Amino acid sequence: MSTEKQTFSDEEALHLHQYPQPGKIGLLPTKPMATQRDLALAYSPGVAVPVLRIAENPEAAYDYTSKGNMVAVISNGTAILGLGNLGALASKPVMEGKSVLFKRFGDIDSFDIEVNTQDPDEFITVVKNITASFGGINLEDIKSPECFIIESALQDLADIPVFHDDQHGTAIIAAAGLINALEITGKRIEDVKLVLCGAGAAGLSSLSLVKALGVKHENTTVVDIHGVVYEGRTIDMDQWKSVHATKTNKRTLAEALVGADIFLGLSAKGVLTSEMVATMAAKPIIFAMANPDPEITPEDVAKVRSDAIVATGRSDYPNQVNNVLGFPYIFRGALDVRARRVNHEMKLAAARALAMLAREDVPDEVAAAYQGRHLKFGRDYIIPSPFDPRLIWYIPPFVAQAAMDTGVARKPIDDMDAYRKRLEQRLDPSAGFLQTIYTAVRARPAKRIVFAEGEDISVIRAAHAFKLQGLGTPILCGRENLIEANMRAAGIDPAEEGIEIINARLSHRNAAYSQLLYSRLQREGYLKRDVDRLINQDRNSFAAAMVISGHADGMVTGVTRMFDQALDDVLRVVDPAPGGRIMGLSIVLARGKTIFVADTTVAELPSPEELGDIAIEAAMAVRSMGHTPRVAFMSYSTFGNPKGERSDRVKEAVRLLEQRGVDFEFEGEMPPDVALDPSLWTNYPFQRLTAPANVLIMPAIHSASISTKMIEALGGATVVGPLLLGLSKPVQICQLSDSVSKILTMATFAAYDIRASAKI
Repeated sequence: MSTEKQTFSDEEALHLHQYPQPGKIGLLPTKPMATQRDLALAYSPGVAVPVLRIAENPEAAYDYTSKGNMVAVISNGTAILGLGNLGALASKPVMEGKSVLFKRFGDIDSFDIEVNTQDPDEFITVVKNITASFGGINLEDIKSPECFIIESALQDLADIPVFHDDQHGTAIIAAAGLINALEITGKRIEDVKLVLCGAGAAGLSSLSLVKALGVKHENTTVVDIHGVVYEGRTIDMDQWKSVHATKTNKRTLAEALVGADIFLGLSAKGVLTSEMVATMAAKPIIFAMANPDPEITPEDVAKVRSDAIVATGRSDYPNQVNNVLGFPYIFRGALDVRARRVNHEMKLAAARALAMLAREDVPDEVAAAYQGRHLKFGRDYIIPSPFDPRLIWYIPPFVAQAAMDTGVARKPIDDMDAYRKRLEQRLDPSAGFLQTIYTAVRARPAKRIVFAEGEDISVIRAAHAFKLQGLGTPILCGRENLIEANMRAAGIDPAEEGIEIINARLSHRNAAYSQLLYSRLQREGYLKRDVDRLINQDRNSFAAAMVISGHADGMVTGVTRMFDQALDDVLRVVDPAPGGRIMGLSIVLARGKTIFVADTTVAELPSPEELGDIAIEAAMAVRSMGHTPRVAFMSYSTFGNPKGERSDRVKEAVRLLEQRGVDFEFEGEMPPDVALDPSLWTNYPFQRLTAPANVLIMPAIHSASISTKMIEALGGATVVGPLLLGLSKPVQICQLSDSVSKILTMATFAAYDIRASAKI
């Protein structure tokens, strides 16, 4: 059911869904429950007050309950994407996943409801009777034609938005892409000839929407499994297909495509051939959106047409038609005006807004994810990236405005500019931060990353994921028999291609590595036999020797030994970068902010000069990841008050950095609240930051390490790293007993190579 090649094993998918607790969604209270008084206010007797208000005025439910930001994802499992009719309960993992996407992209609370019936009337009755609890209903994975009947009935019966995403989500994104494709090719929408291949819910909805944009009915042809849908056809016809039937003598897809400008495909892999594409009009527009594999690949199109614009449902090709670009933002706009429904005008507004966004300059944090491929409006960029942080504040205002203009909004928005600002603050604009790093690594030539602790089962899982996700070639260092046994225990076939295993003790390169290391350490108290022992028995030394010899591009370690010990192992072999400072940079991803913290691993009590070096190294790394560094030097003191020896050291660091002519903003000394909250700056009109700091330079390793680990332990934020900076070769050291996902992230940063990325 994926829209791209599977990048994980079945065991990994099951593990994610089962641990640390089953499922993907939970519930967190939004009000405190710490005291008896809290309980009395939130429940009995305090709850009686809003109950009576809602009884008097049902609209008050939006003010006193979660209804206004709650969407139910509802299915009966009759058309689970790519899997078919497997029943209501089997669809639950999909519906939970959809709820997660609502929260992740639209900051909309959501939970799933599986209705165990295949009777449309019974399904309609159940959903109708629970609509009072929600601000909107997202119907999902319901087979055609029942989905049309169900959605239409519920739209009439319910007083909240009811939206079947399988129909309309794809239609909206495809319409956005079509608007831009027509702009690029210079074709007028009223003149183009369009062929739709696939007459299911998504196909027919897409056709209806592009007709609303201006495509003429007589210029369209629908093709299904039986051929062209023409007027008078009786085979497998219904009222939803019949409305799109046209007068034509054409009976096959190949005949229909001759001279056609547009192919909209929502059918099956391989349906469209290169020979058919060759017969299309000049500058053909091909949207091959079959799932999981397109009707034709961009490569096959390119064999016969250099003038085509191609979109697919796959993230590994340009122009991905991805529903996540639509439903979170359509519901966001609809909920924010308390819309009674999602109408045609709101869907068109979303499509036009997406098309407009694709034409704007791509922000740094998105561009950083596609190094090696320029993101600029054109043939290969007609649809925005799903991880564009502007989507949350760009799309919903257009949807909300359309709802207001068409009279379905209960609560119109008076100040649209203020609304956009509120939307910007709803979601963490860095939520796609890690995805941008992963995408950048995939876009570059494949790297060979050696996993020094290759016998550990978590490391093996991470290496396998690294390979499956197209991030590079993993090299597992260790004894073959133990690695292969643990691979089998993890459900991975040791014979699987793309994963290398190397035994340090038996490598034919040991003599060369030993000589290389001896030349470095012979005046550091090491005998030749000591170095031989290191290469043969210490996998960190062996892996680092592979990297400096060019037999691997980077390494990851640290899962089975303490950070300081692993760092010492690496430093015996790998030099610091010229002018670089060896240090740790932790990344705190919290709602609304991405904060970089340094030095979290190496310098115990840095001098003022060293604090300046740390700031320069951190700013370089931050800039390489697509962010503009704004550095604040941390202290308990705020610009000299109170005074103290430790704060004076930080103050001196700022003074010395002023003399170094750096090319980034910096300020200090100050505590975190002043650095991060501009409302506190009124007392300090002389301070130089133009926006909240995003790089915090800590006065000592104690405060740096304690603060980041406390943030992670308390929850509410994700901490990545610490990343190791300042080495001449890309090496990352995990924390002891890190999870598979954290090991994978560190391996990905090794492949990303922060220092090399800073030069791109």
